[in-house]
Amino acid sequence: MSTSVFDTLQSLLPLLLPVLAIQVILLVVALLDLRKQAVTRGPKWMWVLIIVFINIIGPIVYFVLARKDE
Repeated sequence: MSTSVFDTLQSLLPLLLPVLAIQVILLVVALLDLRKQAVTRGPKWMWVLIIVFINIIGPIVYFVLARKDE
């Protein structure tokens, strides 16, 4: 008895949806915050790439490292 890919995906969906929601929220909040920041540690284009392409960890790294103390 083999399980189809659809059945496997359907069983994992309740676990994946909260992670996906957290990822999207972090992404949006980090990008909006980056837009408001006048000065960051490093160029803003670099932080956009980090936030967008490094899932979940990218926005967290931005909040920890990129923001300069005013």
